[in-house]
Amino acid sequence: MMLDDNGQRNSSGNPLSVAPMMERTDRHFRYFMRQITRRTLLYTEMITTAAILRGDRDKLLGFSPEEKPLSLQLGGDNPKDLTECARIAEDRGYDEINLNVGCPSSRVKEGNFGACLMAQPEKVARAVEAMQKAVDLPVTVKHRIGIDDRDRYEDMANFVRIVSEAGCRRFTVHARKAWLQGLSPKENRTMPPLRYGDVHRLKREFPHLFIEINGGITTLAEVREQLKSVDAVMIGRAAYDNPFLFATVDRDIYGEKVTPPTRREVVESMLPYIDYWLKKGWKLHAISRHMLELFAGQPGSKAWKRHISENAHLPGADSQVLREALAKVLNSR
Repeated sequence: MMLDDNGQRNSSGNPLSVAPMMERTDRHFRYFMRQITRRTLLYTEMITTAAILRGDRDKLLGFSPEEKPLSLQLGGDNPKDLTECARIAEDRGYDEINLNVGCPSSRVKEGNFGACLMAQPEKVARAVEAMQKAVDLPVTVKHRIGIDDRDRYEDMANFVRIVSEAGCRRFTVHARKAWLQGLSPKENRTMPPLRYGDVHRLKREFPHLFIEINGGITTLAEVREQLKSVDAVMIGRAAYDNPFLFATVDRDIYGEKVTPPTRREVVESMLPYIDYWLKKGWKLHAISRHMLELFAGQPGSKAWKRHISENAHLPGADSQVLREALAKVLNSR
């Protein structure tokens, strides 16, 4: 984690991240990803302020130290609630607070947060300013290039200008607009056309800001190409569908002199972790479901997934299921 001029933690120098994804980027997936890449910035799922203030914080916010650098993505629009959650996150050791201004789901709209906040940049600015005054962590924003009919480049630039004047320095831009009426959240991830040029232009016109691009990027070659125009790249579904994509990024993106792990090493490193959480009452499926695509595109991948899927939910299932699945992959070669 980089430090700023005041010696505070600063995630803004991180050129690669895995996007926050509901029901996917929980603590077990994040720990799994840490066996593949040590440096990539990871995010929690979006967690609403109401859930944190009224719910089981240990369950919602708990993480292993190995998961860092780690950002907490918040959903909410009330500066007071967001500030309290930011303080809680800082106390628990998170490295960054990220405000969700990109989710287009109906539940989010009803709560007046997520993508609909792009129409209220002053409100976002007040929230960012309040959080930054309360904590020493960087406060960042993830947003779309636009919503509904407010999808001109000028609309996005105005949003970024107003929020940056409140102190935000890192903006993660999903390079698709969101239709708040007529498209499902899934359709909003794929149907509106990608407009990378708008994000590149944003970086040119706001060179003092850290601009990260998100949307449709699935290979490291694409990451390298995007880094010619922006400061960072966020990868979403591809990180879940092909997690071993990240095996070489510590060396090839971060420039570390390290040997990338093998898939077998990743599995073996997960076994003690699995045993630990099973003793605490977790079910194997809760962890192993995140590992199903580790061998994506490799010989034996189907056997690996089949064995885990058919056995992880059974009573008493433990890390031996993973050992057996690994043997099936290795024997298929």
